[in-house]
Amino acid sequence: MGSNLDLYNLGKVPWQDSQLIYHALAELGREALVLLSPATPYVCVGYHQDVEEEVDLDFCQAHNIPVFRREVGGGAVYLDGDQFFFQLILHEDSPLIPPKKEAFYRKFLRPVINTYQHIGIPAEYKSINDVIVSGRKISGSGVGEIGKSLVFVGNLILDFNVDMMSRILKVPDEKFRDKLYKTMAENMTTIRRELGAEEASKWDEMGLNNIMKEEFQKILEEEFTPRERDDELQDRIKEMGAEMLSPRWLFQKGRLSSGREVKIKSGVRLIQRMHKAPGGLIRATFEVRDGCFSNVSFSGDFFCYPLNAVQILGSMLQDRSTADAPRILQDFYGDPSIEIAGITIDDWMVVLKD
Repeated sequence: MGSNLDLYNLGKVPWQDSQLIYHALAELGREALVLLSPATPYVCVGYHQDVEEEVDLDFCQAHNIPVFRREVGGGAVYLDGDQFFFQLILHEDSPLIPPKKEAFYRKFLRPVINTYQHIGIPAEYKSINDVIVSGRKISGSGVGEIGKSLVFVGNLILDFNVDMMSRILKVPDEKFRDKLYKTMAENMTTIRRELGAEEASKWDEMGLNNIMKEEFQKILEEEFTPRERDDELQDRIKEMGAEMLSPRWLFQKGRLSSGREVKIKSGVRLIQRMHKAPGGLIRATFEVRDGCFSNVSFSGDFFCYPLNAVQILGSMLQDRSTADAPRILQDFYGDPSIEIAGITIDDWMVVLKD
């Protein structure tokens, strides 16, 4: 049998509470399952990110979209009331937690998969932390350590605003933004997309959360104790909000990047990198799909002969393993008809390394 867990089935809450409550429960050392969604949209960035690098703050300010830094890793994401969140908080030494990361995700994503299957969507698990339908991602999740607790967060996606997601991210140029929109639209799906609007309308947040609760009960092997937010929890939410809603917390510096990389789903990333070589600026935009290059394009202010030399290189890289890049570049430069002055294999590897 598992531990006795509290259940906070809260429905719509103020956007900041949708983040602060699991932070507060973790700091208080309470084990719980929280089910909720934000009443209004916001942007949430990962703990290690630099918000000024990742998010178009001017756009967010102009559209009254607040930005929050969570104490869980991962990337920036646009969140709204069409995404129904679960937040599982367990003691770090809980016997319910599998020792291996993949086993953890496989176990705790099972309730999500079962919920989708219950409503007629053939969702399945894909290593290491994705839930997919016909190759498209239909749930996001992440795990982090807060206090002496382990927190696992994820969602059911009724609908997803791909346009807004592509707008709130800071990107190198509009061409990259268009590519980002297209790649997300191709690789993500939702309950409405899978079932159609009429069938999806039969499943509201309360109904889906009740299924989620039952599915979590099965793997935790324990009845939940329904709870309301008591004074101790509310006080801790208020205390943590004073810190986590402050500019000092939001604008702390995370890792610096040499370009732009957006994870679309497990096995698919959209990347743009730039490098100033002696022969000019190289800009590479490409996808990495299951370890292979896809849709590679190059631009910059370098000179090359023939004029289509970089298109040839892009074709040579298409569907090839990223580990093969040095050998492909050697073959490319081995063609005596190709000349790119001042740019070496090492320069290309700066933008193509994975």
